[in-house]
Amino acid sequence: MLQFSVSVSLIIGTIIVYQQIQYAKNRPIGYSRDGLITIGMNTPDLYGHYGTLRSDIMNSGAAINMAESSSPTTAVWSNQSGYDWKEKDPHFVPTFGTIAVTHDFGATVGWQFVAGRDFSRNYATDSAAFIINEAAVKYMGLKNPVGETVKYLNSNRTDKNYHIVGVIKNMVMESPFDPVKPTMFLMDYEWANVITIKLNPKLSAHEALPKMEAIFKRYNPGSPFEYKFEDDEYAKKFETENRISSLATFFAVFAVFISCLGLFGLASFMAEQRTKEIGVRKVLGASLFNVWRLLSKEFVLLVFISFFIAIPIAWYCMNYWLRNYEYRTTISIWVFAITALAALFITLATVSFQAVKAALANPVKSLRTE
Repeated sequence: MLQFSVSVSLIIGTIIVYQQIQYAKNRPIGYSRDGLITIGMNTPDLYGHYGTLRSDIMNSGAAINMAESSSPTTAVWSNQSGYDWKEKDPHFVPTFGTIAVTHDFGATVGWQFVAGRDFSRNYATDSAAFIINEAAVKYMGLKNPVGETVKYLNSNRTDKNYHIVGVIKNMVMESPFDPVKPTMFLMDYEWANVITIKLNPKLSAHEALPKMEAIFKRYNPGSPFEYKFEDDEYAKKFETENRISSLATFFAVFAVFISCLGLFGLASFMAEQRTKEIGVRKVLGASLFNVWRLLSKEFVLLVFISFFIAIPIAWYCMNYWLRNYEYRTTISIWVFAITALAALFITLATVSFQAVKAALANPVKSLRTE
């Protein structure tokens, strides 16, 4: 019974771990990772050529857009305070993720607007503009954020008034299991140090990347062409949970296998002990189903007892584990129902072989035993 209780607990745990991973993977991320690559601006040669570099890449046909920023889409590298606005509590010291971008960043990553507009070359005032995410709107307590003025102590250590021109949906840039950080996006070409490129969907990466490599070699001849796919970088955020899932699955399968061996041996022993009884029942007209039910019902009872032991243990352990994540799934009752049915099926499948074998035995031989 202890073995089966452990097996049931591990099955429940495996399902919940899988649920949590899928819950985070299915989370809306607020932009499109498809075909995005990032290239670090690792030498001075890549700075100061944004317009011509972008033009060359676009003209090559390898990409449909390019932008620069101070963080890739899968990280927030700068967190800053020094923000003030009209309705802010004077005792509140806010901290925002702060990301510098170029004009084409939003179009490149496909961020999604809730209100307002994107940065535009048609507005010279956008050099003193912010685009903020929904988390920042909530954090700041703003009811009508577009048009609000925010004072910002910028990189030159001088206060400057910025106006909010747009609000975007939350971009999941850090852990997919955590709440999205309140983030400010501003125009600053000098601060940007990451190139983000949207590959042409009509070309394969195998075709597009050599074209871009040739262009980057012209601008940055002293460094290798190194890039990262944002899909791969985002997938790395699930590595720990995937390892936990793999381990849980392995131990669950192993525990079920050991339990099945135990059940098989116990069923064999019981069938052997009750050989004469089974023979008498068959002589008196018991059917194969009657004999199978006779030998199986005790094991079914064992499963239910094990299940009622395993449920509170599994629920407590998995609920405790889920507390490590701000963005987490809920433990549904169907997890326990599916596990109960699976445990019952495994038990019956294991026991039935011996039960049917005993039921099909010649009752005359059975009565001559002992």
